[in-house]
Amino acid sequence: MKIVYHRHFEKQFQSLSPMLKTKTIAAIARFVHDPHDPLLRNHPLKGALLGKRAFSVTASFRVVFEEYDHYAVVLMLSVGTHNQVYR
Repeated sequence: MKIVYHRHFEKQFQSLSPMLKTKTIAAIARFVHDPHDPLLRNHPLKGALLGKRAFSVTASFRVVFEEYDHYAVVLMLSVGTHNQVYR
């Protein structure tokens, strides 16, 4: 799996607290190991974000991404609270 970070994701990530950065890095590592790990709650999105997916970092914190070729390439699009990433 190749992970690519969109500049929007990188900008949001840099503004996170050290604790959330650590949790996000751990969630991405878990995702790379198994994108369908039940703890991540990986799910497809609807509406304006149709075609994209998201997984959970914490109960209220998400990473939105697009996957290509059955997870051969993953583009991380945004990271933040539910309200920040789903608008």
